[in-house]
Amino acid sequence: KHEKTALVEASNSLYHVIYIGEIIMKVNILETITGAAVIAISAVLLFYGYSQTRHSRVEGYTIVAKFSKADGLVEGSDVKIGGIKVGSVSQMTLDPQRYTAIVKMQINNDIKIPTDTSAAIISQSLLGGKYLDLQPGGDEEMMKNGDEIQHTQSSVILESLIGQLIFSSKEGKDKK
Repeated sequence: KHEKTALVEASNSLYHVIYIGEIIMKVNILETITGAAVIAISAVLLFYGYSQTRHSRVEGYTIVAKFSKADGLVEGSDVKIGGIKVGSVSQMTLDPQRYTAIVKMQINNDIKIPTDTSAAIISQSLLGGKYLDLQPGGDEEMMKNGDEIQHTQSSVILESLIGQLIFSSKEGKDKK
């Protein structure tokens, strides 16, 4: 206490500099603790999110499907039948002759798929990614490793639909 009063008496501005320096040091420690807490919470949320996505490789047989557009579908995307995951997309390439997307998928060995099955790229939600939905047919013959799905429906682009809706409603008003 005597040192502070002596310091204040000697130079009032020096005391403020030292005092402000102590406050800045306290603020920096608080910011460091806050930053560490944010990083720790982010790491926990990232781990939780990754563990919940279940992007595990499915071991099984390979089926191929060709789409004119495969927007939003990525390697590792789910392949579902009736909303249940039965496989995953293993590879996506471009056919250089026809400029179509060639999608290879791994299907669980326990799941047998008829040869007249159709495939469609479906949105999980308005904000989410896409998955491959298989609609099994009624054929008694089942697909084997390397077979190709003949009936496919490409992904629907939400922006295109909204644009068509806007322009079709505008044209309707112009005709009246």
